Amino acid sequence: MKAAFMFIAPETDHETHQAVITTPVAELTVVGVKNYQETEMIAKKLVEDGIQVIELCAGFGNNGVAAVNRAIKGQIPVGVVRFDHHPGFGFKSGDALFE
Repeated sequence: MKAAFMFIAPETDHETHQAVITTPVAELTVVGVKNYQETEMIAKKLVEDGIQVIELCAGFGNNGVAAVNRAIKGQIPVGVVRFDHHPGFGFKSGDALFE
């Protein structure tokens, strides 16, 4: 299985802040993005590259999750780690910070 985990944080560079972890059962691509617009672009590229499932970090609010689903047009499943108000972002939703 080829999976991806996307995290969102200010000043993140998707070209630099990424890694691929290969195990006997899965290949996991981890990539950081700095805003929802970049998230949409990277999600499309991940699907084009053969990723079969995407999981989003808790920094993505409801609108961020919706943006990914719109971008990939339901081609693959999207899962979400949830905090309604993320402790790493001053207890704010990603929607308040990254839209």
